This record gives sequence, C-alpha cells and structure tokens, in this order.
Amino acid sequence: MSLDKMFFEKFLKNLFSDTVKVRYWDGTEEKYGEGQEKFKIYINKDIPNKDIVRDPFLTLGEAYMDKTLDFDGNVREIIESIYKNKESFLHKADSFSKIYKVLPNTLKKSKKDVQYHYDLGNDFYSLWLDKTMTYSCAYFKNENDSIYDAQVNKVNYILKKLNLKEGQRLLDIGCGWGELVIEAAKKYGVNALGVTLSKEQFKKASEKVRENNLEGKVEIKLMDYRELVGKTDKFDRIVSVGMIEHSGRKNLPVYMKDVRDMLKESGVSLLHCITAQKEGEANEWIKKYIFPGGYIPSIRELVSLMADNDLHLVDAESLRLHYYMTLKCWAENFENNLDEIKKIKDDRFIRMWRLYLNACAASFHYGVVDIHQFLFTKGLNNELPMTRDYLYKD
Repeated sequence: MSLDKMFFEKFLKNLFSDTVKVRYWDGTEEKYGEGQEKFKIYINKDIPNKDIVRDPFLTLGEAYMDKTLDFDGNVREIIESIYKNKESFLHKADSFSKIYKVLPNTLKKSKKDVQYHYDLGNDFYSLWLDKTMTYSCAYFKNENDSIYDAQVNKVNYILKKLNLKEGQRLLDIGCGWGELVIEAAKKYGVNALGVTLSKEQFKKASEKVRENNLEGKVEIKLMDYRELVGKTDKFDRIVSVGMIEHSGRKNLPVYMKDVRDMLKESGVSLLHCITAQKEGEANEWIKKYIFPGGYIPSIRELVSLMADNDLHLVDAESLRLHYYMTLKCWAENFENNLDEIKKIKDDRFIRMWRLYLNACAASFHYGVVDIHQFLFTKGLNNELPMTRDYLYKD
C-alpha cells in the first residue's frame, strides 16, 4: 500500500459514525466500519496529504467542487455521520482557521463581501427560495408546514415579539428582499426603513414596496447601516435578521453601540442570528467561497455586549432545529430545480452550493452551530407583556 493510501486509511478509518466504502483513484476499494456500508466515497485523484493536514475544510471542500472527491448517498447525511463523531475535524474549525489572516470589515469590504453572496442574481435565488424571497431561518409551527408557510410564520413571529404599535418607526438592518418591513407596515401601520448592501435585494425590495402601494410608509435604502448613525431620528424598534454574521468579530461592539444609539429610550430590538457555543472563526472554505468576512458570534459575546451598552435582555430563544428544517427544504428545492439552475450556473458552482446547503443543514442538526432570537430593550421597558402568551395568539 502506498504512503498516500496509508494516510487516507488512517484518516478515514475513524472519521465516520457509519460504515463507508471508499473507492480509491487506482480502482481499489476499502470498507471502514462493520456491517453493510451506508455511503460510498470516491477519491478520484490523490489529494496531497499536507493540504488535508493543514486545512481539511478547505481542501476537501475544493476537492468536492472539482470532482476529485465524490459520494454515493445523501450529502447531508454523510456530513452528519462525521459530525456525530465528536473527535472529527468538523468540531475543530477554529484550530485550522488560525493559520489565516482575518481582515477588518470596513465599509468598503462589507459592501464587497455582501454583494459577493447576495448579488448572485434574483433569478438564482428565486429558483429555490419560497415566493417571499426570505433567505433566513424559517419558523415551523408543525412539520407539515411548507417553506412558504414557515417563512410567513417567522416574519409574523418576529413582528409579534417586537410588540409594534401604529405610527412607530422601525429599522430593519439587512432587510433582504423586504418581506419583513412590508408586512410590518401593512399589519401594524408602522413607518419602516430597510437597509441593505445588496443591489439585487434593493432592486427587488423597492419593487415590492411599489407593488404594495407602500411608498411613504416603507423606504428601502442601498447603504451600510453604520452610515445612518447620528444622521436620522431615533427608532422605536430595530430588527436585524441574519446580518450580524457578516459584520466580523471586531464589529460586534460597534453593532451593539450603534443599535443603542439609534434606539429611543425603552425602545425594543430583536437580533436574529446564527450563534456559536464558543468563540472562534468560521472554517476557511465557507469564508472563501460562501460568506467572505463572516463570523459567527458566541451567545456570551452578544449578551456581554448588550450589558455593556445598557441593553436589557428580555428573551432569548433557540431556533436550531427550525434552521435545520429550513436548510433541508432549500437543499431539496435546489435539487428539484437543477435543470433551471444549470442554465445560469456552471457545474463547479452547483457542487459548491450543494455542499454549502447540505453542510449547513448537517451542522444545525448534529453540529456546532445554533441560531437565536434575542429580544432586548434600551434601558428598562415596563410596557412589554409579562408572559409569552401574546406570541401564540392569532
């Protein structure tokens, strides 16, 4: 047996929680584990050992994109099989990320990073998102909810948590395609401002405002929220869904201070974001190909920063399994619309996004990330309901 195959045998032997069969580049096959294999893995070309040792996330991710590595079986379930092994590299992303330099998220870099991901084209996202074009964790009241139902649930759930009143001013930081601010204006009569750095989102959200005849009630701006600080009247409510993960670790204190400065006294803010149990950088494959500049904050980082800014935590709720189900739906929609996606994206891009959607679903199901909604107030607020009953009434 060659030294390269000896390395792979050692690497793969204890990697999975299920039995796998591996077909190597020379046509030989090996089974790792007992009983019937659940997955089959193809290593079509030798992958340099030193690259795997240096960074298995980046090396194996690129190998799949380039068809050097391939699978028979459900990609998500294969990754879950690795996550179930607590000693696997999937639980040690930060130790590999330390070899890379983290650049500060300036206004210019933030704009570039966000546009890299969100300006892939509304035509692309519309093929596998639901018709609301909501690209964040949904809320499943029951397992039979469609992804559309669950996204409508999520928006309504957030709006209820904010306890909106007619005439209030609402800011949505990273407003996406505008569904939340539009619903807030329609259902609660608030005056809403949504800001995004994505040209494609700005274009579509602005169209939706006009279609709903909400000019004068809802405004969409193509800008960094940091450009608003000190230049606008204060808001009664501030919401942010899936934005802070793009800010970078060094800008977390900036975000909390800016929210404090833009909120009225006793104002309410909801932060909906992916969270980590402990501090650490995301893996380099995700940062290089999917979310440049991304950082997943720990729960204690966020709560500590709230305290530093006299922001009082009222409620914190984990939606981890909701995001697993959301990503599972997106991955299925992606595969079901592959013929249309192939008309606008090449094979390497498709494999990259298949891996991204399924790896994220696996990570929320059995892995290292969570997602929380934090509800907090500037100073004390004695007007919010004392129980959660209001959240579950139609």
